[in-house]
Amino acid sequence: MVYIYNQSQKKEKKKYHPLGGTKFHQLINLRRLHHYCTDLAAEYKTFKIYNPLNNEIYTTDPANVEYILKTNFENYGKGPILNNTLKDLLGDGIFTVDGDDWREQRKLSSHEFSKKVLRDFSGVVFRENAIKVSNIFSKAANSNKAVDITDLFMKSTTDSIFKVGFGIDFDNLSGSNEKGARFCRAFDDANELIVRRYFDLSWKIQRYFNIGSEAALKKNIKVIDDIIYKLIHTKIEQMKEAKDDTLLKKQDILSRFLQMKNVEPKYVRDIIVTFVLAGKDPIATSLYWFIYMLCKHPQIQDKVAKEIKEATNMSTKDLEISNIAEFATRVTEEALDKMQYLHAALTETIRLYPALSLDPKTCFSDDVLPDGGSVKKGELVVYMPYAMGRMTFLWGDDALEFKPERWLDKNGVFHPASPYKFTAFQAGPRTCLGRDFAYRQMKIFSSILLGCFAFKLSDASKIPNYRVMINLQIDGPLHILVSKRYGIYTQ
Repeated sequence: MVYIYNQSQKKEKKKYHPLGGTKFHQLINLRRLHHYCTDLAAEYKTFKIYNPLNNEIYTTDPANVEYILKTNFENYGKGPILNNTLKDLLGDGIFTVDGDDWREQRKLSSHEFSKKVLRDFSGVVFRENAIKVSNIFSKAANSNKAVDITDLFMKSTTDSIFKVGFGIDFDNLSGSNEKGARFCRAFDDANELIVRRYFDLSWKIQRYFNIGSEAALKKNIKVIDDIIYKLIHTKIEQMKEAKDDTLLKKQDILSRFLQMKNVEPKYVRDIIVTFVLAGKDPIATSLYWFIYMLCKHPQIQDKVAKEIKEATNMSTKDLEISNIAEFATRVTEEALDKMQYLHAALTETIRLYPALSLDPKTCFSDDVLPDGGSVKKGELVVYMPYAMGRMTFLWGDDALEFKPERWLDKNGVFHPASPYKFTAFQAGPRTCLGRDFAYRQMKIFSSILLGCFAFKLSDASKIPNYRVMINLQIDGPLHILVSKRYGIYTQ
């Protein structure tokens, strides 16, 4: 009888995920955090990180991801811990709120992204900035000087999001706008410092005494807020002077938000920061990781360039493109749709280097995940796009290889993977609204650059590391040698 009793007790006992480490281990591995989590995921698939304040569960299991993002969506959200951690920078934007606040912003943003006027306007802006970057590359090719593409691409995407989102010519690419440079430095540093809060349990003490990383964060946020509130004021004044039906009120996203009744400057500020975070960093980081991977795999770079040439109807006699602006006109929507291999190569880059490498959700009530592991109310469940892109149980033994072909069928047509396996753009109700917007900008940018230039690493032995931020930025410069692309198309 005692034996039977013990067995029944054992069956009722809750199952918990294995302990992979502690917050202290994460902190000491902070500069290689994603490698650390990937190593643990390769051993455990799903594991627990001990936190004396609130345990955290990390997973690479697509069934768990689908459960928290879709099946039991209402039980997993940002919650007070994540909101309090991010709020100083992101405010009450869509990335930090739940419930009605989230639904309202989601609805408004979805409506804006669906408009043809935004698509047309953004296409013009993307091409203009790609031409500006190409002109910089052209000068570098003539002088045989290396170019830091991390800085260049970040400036370009900043200019793009400020023009498309807010109707402002930030002109970072010219290098003459000190305000723009100051904003970008403050934004990137604040991004890194706010993420540090996840791993440094002393951050609230530092904030209280205004010391250490929290003092630096406060200074950076002040720079960001001063510039953004001035931007909002300037935009309001411009709209007062404009006629009701002018294009000024129709093109950029900020103008349309400001036409809402009783809108508070703080609400608009939070929306602007959200759009900057979503529209600047992920696209820039994806583009420079993409160029890096093409430099490491020159045969794939040539294959992408060949497809671009064919899609834009360039003659085999056009061995060198002398007029970049004229070539950019060939990069039409129809041409972009033909670039299936380019789309696959970009997606393969994002698989290995997803802009959002960790995505935490708060459990609102006790639950059991599909793998049988229990989750307590208030615990964080974190799925890991970076680690998931490197799991052999998901992608096969060649998971670490850069292989665009894995996304193409036998006819060379792109086919997406399950969003619960390829999680770079989230899934379920929180699927990234800007996914198609981002792909379109990346394809316009890439096709113009790779149609005109060939790239190789200035230092082929250098292996770039990342900064642990909300998005996966390369830590430091990445210098590329540029040459005008010609000769490879001869048949």
